[in-house]
Amino acid sequence: MKITTFNPMILSPKAEEVVKLFEELGFERRHAPVLPLETGDVADIRMKDSNGNNIDVADQEQLPQDVTAIRVNVDDFAKAFDMLEKYGVKNTRKERVLVSQTGMAATMVSPSGLTIILVKHNKE
Repeated sequence: MKITTFNPMILSPKAEEVVKLFEELGFERRHAPVLPLETGDVADIRMKDSNGNNIDVADQEQLPQDVTAIRVNVDDFAKAFDMLEKYGVKNTRKERVLVSQTGMAATMVSPSGLTIILVKHNKE
């Protein structure tokens, strides 16, 4: 399994405010795909600064407050998912994985509260 991207991600009920903050810090919006979730469609705003640093901000209106996570893109989703489970990291959707046209994802939380957004993008 290879990690292809690794960066912070903020899940926020006030995503636009978070995006504006990071724009003030020098980040620019790269793209904002809309992903279907069971709670409704969610925009995932990808941002990058001039030094090549990335941050993602996901619009999650149902959350009571911001959640800071680590986004980990991998080339072998099943292998990464199984490895995380061996360390006690649990999928917040039980056995369900979010699958879309662009790839797959799972929000996973460790026993200590670390949130990992595990992602695999489809390559065209």
